[in-house]
Parts: sequence; structure tokens; C-alpha cells
Amino acid sequence: MLFLQVGSGWVVLGCAAVLLGCWAYVQRVVYPRKGLPIPPGPTGHWLFGTPYPKYRAPYKLAELTKKYGPVFSLRHGPRLFVIIGRYQAAMEIMEKEGASVADRPRLIAAAETLSGGMRIVTSRNGPPLRRARRALHTMMQPKMAETYEPLQFRHAKDVLLDILDDPERHQMHARRYAASVVMGMTYGKVTPTSYSDPEVIAVNHCLKRVGHAMLPGAYLVDTYPILQYVPGYLTQLRKWHEEELELFEGQLNTVRKQMAEGTARPCFAKFIIENQQEYQIPEKEMAYLAGAMFGAGAETTASAITIMIMAAALHREAQSKAHEELDRVVGRERLPSFADQQMLPQVTAFTLESMRWRPVNVGVPHRVTKDIIWRNYVIPEGTTVVGNHWAIANDPDVFPNPEKFDPQRWLTADGTLRDDLRFCTFGFGRRFCPGQHVANRSIFMNAALIFWAFRVSEDPNAPIDSFAFSDTVNQIAAPFRVMFEPRSSEAHIRHLCTEVDNNYVFIAERPSQRWCLQFNNPLKGYASHVKLTLSLSHLGLVGQPKH
Repeated sequence: MLFLQVGSGWVVLGCAAVLLGCWAYVQRVVYPRKGLPIPPGPTGHWLFGTPYPKYRAPYKLAELTKKYGPVFSLRHGPRLFVIIGRYQAAMEIMEKEGASVADRPRLIAAAETLSGGMRIVTSRNGPPLRRARRALHTMMQPKMAETYEPLQFRHAKDVLLDILDDPERHQMHARRYAASVVMGMTYGKVTPTSYSDPEVIAVNHCLKRVGHAMLPGAYLVDTYPILQYVPGYLTQLRKWHEEELELFEGQLNTVRKQMAEGTARPCFAKFIIENQQEYQIPEKEMAYLAGAMFGAGAETTASAITIMIMAAALHREAQSKAHEELDRVVGRERLPSFADQQMLPQVTAFTLESMRWRPVNVGVPHRVTKDIIWRNYVIPEGTTVVGNHWAIANDPDVFPNPEKFDPQRWLTADGTLRDDLRFCTFGFGRRFCPGQHVANRSIFMNAALIFWAFRVSEDPNAPIDSFAFSDTVNQIAAPFRVMFEPRSSEAHIRHLCTEVDNNYVFIAERPSQRWCLQFNNPLKGYASHVKLTLSLSHLGLVGQPKH
């Protein structure tokens, strides 16, 4: 198979590539625009510049941040990269200049070939992207995210049972949870999804491929586009694209068949099929949109839960504070629920700190669509800008003593959550992840239940390497062992996880005009609450019991 990545044995660089590199050097280095220099950085080779790090990129780029400052540049052939490694600079460039960095660079490998130009995370800015994001936002906005809580709670309880049955496979249990929740949201599947299900295995293969291909410098064709005309160069990527498309279309067609039979459940796939004309999304793009929602949502959530478990094992004192809070607020006779979240700031702070401590995402590249003046530098139009999440997370001016795992940094003096501090877990500006509200709820619920049920500790015979992650856009932790000590009898935990709690959720077909009514059983100490959102103008309600 021809992967033809940076380390490949053959590289074809014609005269056009050389001339293009010289032109770019003159334009961006010798004659900077507006009389201002570009941000400083390593000069590298006079023609080829400095290659973007292929392995352990976040850490290597963080070292360059210490040397060159909060914003520095790398030139790789004709491409100019600007790397942002400090919190304030990220806010000033990625947030305040959000309209100018909402685009993605041209990614011939990951976007045009592997994704057929249809994967939302790699899509260029424009009307098709805005239509797709509007459809996603309709199903992912905060109010709509609340309606998924019964689904998330049910599968999070399954995680406790899975850990009791097989603690060594905790990472697989996190993946099963994430896949089950997102399959339910995306395609209406109600039974738990196994990590051995063929569609889950296939999607994970897709994610691994695109996660690698999206890394800057992974494929030379993104730097030297002339390579796309070399016979056979993109053959493997085209084959993978056909596999992806067949997978995503198959899932969408299953929902379409269920709709024809009258058995389809409310889900994102059903929503976009019914509203295809409104959002003007072509058939294949519709399949990719649903597939991307499943793939990205499952991977990010599973990684975040895994990192939370790793942090708990390595930082027992911080975990103990969460234990104390759960015992005080929830007690031992019931499980924590979403209704408890406002009263569990220590648990929430722990999840926030775990996502800062080891960021799930390394930073997706953006493209500058007009010159940006930042302090005394210019970031020229066409530049690829990357917010290095690892370096930003370790900004000592915002996160003092950043190497220390300290959930208390997220709390005020009186123990409430701070509203003046946030991290870029889900991206920047107009390209933030639309599923962040659902993901945050999943991470909280799993943390609350795991801390309620277990003391998590490191196995002294198998030390954890907390820096061992995959070299992909969404980082996946290498396998690690931890020990789970039940804080109640195993029988008691199993009983609470398997009892019926009578959750019902009613969701209208149009989420913007919906009646969402959720009941939580007040028996056995469960927090009793009712959520009601009503629009009298919409009468097409669908009731779906969750147990």
C-alpha cells in the first residue's frame, strides 16, 4: 500500500514546487506585508524550511513557544504556519478575529480525497458548511442537549457494571459508552453498542485515518499539491473514502427504511432526512454529516472519560475531594444524577482540570482569510494557524503551576465554579465543536458515577505513562492499568445500576418547537425534578419511554 507520508522512500518534487517555494519565501519572508514582520520562528532550510513535527507535535511546539514567544511561525516549503501557544494570544487571534480564521486550509489528503470534500471538520468556510452547522446546532444546542440526559445516564450506569465485571478493560468500556450514546442520538439505536460491533470498528478505523491525515505535514501533497497528479499517489486514500461513504450511507439508509416502516426513533439522521430540503444538504453530504456526528462525538467523549480516569488514578487527593462532596450531597443510598450537578462543583472542577491537564484535541488547523495584525506582527492571508492546546493549557500566566493537577483552580474562594476561566477543549471561534454541551454532560455523569462507586488508583506494578498518546488530532491514551476499589458493596452498586428509574423523555420532531418533559423517579432518594419546555404552536409530539 502506498501511504507516501513524510518518511516515504520516494518524493517527487518538480521544478514547479521549487519555484513555488522560492515565491513563497520572497512573499512571506523577504517582503512582509504592511511593513510588519511575520512572527519569529526557526528559519530552517532556505528552500524547504522547517518541517512541521510529525511525532509528539504538541510537546515539540510547546518548546518552541518557550523560545520564540506566544506566537511563532514555521515555514514548510511554500506553506506558512503560525502556532499560538498562550491563552491571551489565542483569545486575541482565534476568538476576537474569529471571522478571519473560520476557514480551513486546503487539505488535499484529509479533506478532498479521504473525505470527498464532505467531512464537516475539514470543510472550507462557506454556505455548505454553514448549512451543515445549522442542522447540527439545532440538535446540539444546550436546551436540546438536556433531552439526551436519560440516554446518557442509562449508559453511564452500564459503565459501572462493566468495570465491576472487567476492570482491566476500562478504556474499552469508555468507548462502548460513547458509541452507545452517540449511536442513539445519531441513528436512534436504543440497545447498548458493543465495541465489537462491525459499524463501531469501521468508524474507529475511519477516525484513526482522518485523525492522522489532518495533522499538518502528514502528507506531502498538502504542501506540494503537484504530487496529486503522480499516478497512484492518492489511490489508498480514495479507496478509504469509498469505504467511508459506503459505511455512512448504509447507516443513513437503515434509518430511512425504519421511517418507511414506521419504526424510526427520533434521532439526528431522521431529522436531516425529513428536513433535507430546508437545509439543502445533498444526499452524500447528509450521510457524511451524520457519520461525522457519530465518529467525532464518540472518539472525543471516550478519550475525555479515559483521561479523567487516568487523572483520578494519579491524583488521589483531588479524587478524595470529589468523594467527600458526593457523600455529602448524594449519600450512599442512591446514584448521583444530572439534577445534582449544580451541587457538585468539585466533580465538575475535576473534569475541567483533567481536560486541561491532558487535552483531548491537539488543535485543528485554521486558515487566515485576511491579514491579521497582532501586536507588532502580521499574520498574512493564507497562513495556516494552529492553536496548540497543550501549550495553551500550560500557560503559567493563566494556569499557575501548570504541571500540577489542581481542580481547585476552577473554583472561587467560596467553592463555586469560576465563570472567568475556560479552556479550548472544543476549539475556537466559529469552528468550535457543536457537540460540546452533550460531551460535557457525558464527561460529568461518568465522573460522578465512577467517583461515587469507586476509589481509582494506579497499579503499583504497572506505572502509568501520562504522556503516552496517539499522534492524531484527537489524542487517544495508550493502554494503561488502574485499580477500582468499590466504595459500597458490589451488590449495592449493581442493584442501583439495574433498578428501573422510570425516565421518560418526549421530544417533538422539530427541536426548535418542542415539548420536552422528563420525570425522574423520586423514590429511593432520587432527586425529583421536572423539565418542561412547551410550544403550543407545535402539536406533532413523539413520546418515547426510555426504560
